[in-house]
Amino acid sequence: MKFGKVSNPEIIDFTLPKDHPETEVVLQKYKSDEKPSIYVGCAKWNRQDLKGFYPRGTKDELTYYASQFNSIELNATFYRMFPAEQFEKWRDKTPEGFKFFPKITQEISHWKRLQATEALVDQYIYNASHLQEKLGTIFLQMHANFSPKDFDRVVKFAEFWPKNVPLTMEFRHTDWYNDEKIANELYHLLEENNIANTVVDSAGRRDIMHMRLTNNEAFIRYVGANHESDYARLNDWVDRLELWISQGLKNIHFFVHQNLELESPLLSAYFIKKLNERLQTNLTVPKTITKPPKPQTLF
Repeated sequence: MKFGKVSNPEIIDFTLPKDHPETEVVLQKYKSDEKPSIYVGCAKWNRQDLKGFYPRGTKDELTYYASQFNSIELNATFYRMFPAEQFEKWRDKTPEGFKFFPKITQEISHWKRLQATEALVDQYIYNASHLQEKLGTIFLQMHANFSPKDFDRVVKFAEFWPKNVPLTMEFRHTDWYNDEKIANELYHLLEENNIANTVVDSAGRRDIMHMRLTNNEAFIRYVGANHESDYARLNDWVDRLELWISQGLKNIHFFVHQNLELESPLLSAYFIKKLNERLQTNLTVPKTITKPPKPQTLF
């Protein structure tokens, strides 16, 4: 993943920002004794990207991946519109409880830029719905040059999107966040339409890093820097998630990316183990073949 890549991660301040004051207000609406639902996964399952993850002789990568993780951030659906039959095949290859979090096709987000996309949205949702109970939150990622000057398109898209289909939105143009008025209008729109505000934690884009949740979902796209600091950053996320859970958060969807994706399973395994220790969860810790370079850094 090249987004936010830097050549000198050792000089980046990775401190998580303080929560937006409205985050706790939003979460308090959902506070209960119900335990949180937690899904952690990678962005891809193919062997070429996740070298060192699959045992020798693995014939079906998705089947093996789904035996180790409970979810996948499905980036493949960004590049083309897959038919309903393909979603059915993916569903049938995975065990009960597994979820897919598919990315909306670039034809909607990047080519048409949310303009006149109603028919495409309907088709995409119809196809993805064939995942049935294994369909998680769908996510929309806008191009970095999509700015608030087209806010009206976001409003129309958010209001058109069916309310029974979970959605999260990611914006990469800094003007969505550095103008307080625009940011608050965006947050309000997402809240009103029960859309999650994607949190992206990437080394080179601290300008879009926010801690403003808009519903009862933390959809986090974590981008490691292939640096020893990746583990300390994950520790900080465990702390923040524990806080949000105490405030009422019930849905955690955390996806690990790397500039070199082969290390994503290592980071994911470390993160899941920490969640299990801190939150008394029993998520499966993925088996990894490639060993982390410094075991003393991990524990």
